Amino acid sequence: QVQLAESGGGLVQAGGSLRLSCVASGSMGRLGTMGWYRQAPGKERELVATLTSAGRRNDADSVKGRFTVSRDNAKNAVYLQMNSLKPEDTAVYYCYANVWAGPTTSWYPYWGQGTQVTVSS
Repeated sequence: QVQLAESGGGLVQAGGSLRLSCVASGSMGRLGTMGWYRQAPGKERELVATLTSAGRRNDADSVKGRFTVSRDNAKNAVYLQMNSLKPEDTAVYYCYANVWAGPTTSWYPYWGQGTQVTVSS
């Protein structure tokens, strides 16, 4: 089993910054893509930003130029630096990690428990 532990959410004023962290632990194989999704009230979960183990990024258009995803493979960690936050960024942010589960299952997705980010206007 793999556990993803998130930290760093909170309340911030518009224009402010927050940094989210997520560390993977447990019995796991190789880590593939890691990143962040979010879900606002009444909306579906959506991609924020992901980063492959080779360093390829995939950012949502709504966060380009404001959010930066990074990872530390030695620590099994992924981070999200969020700058110039807007009220519409308010959501629960979920850490995501794709983990190699062997030749039968191949890659398996894991999710963190979520951390609340609230941006006040």
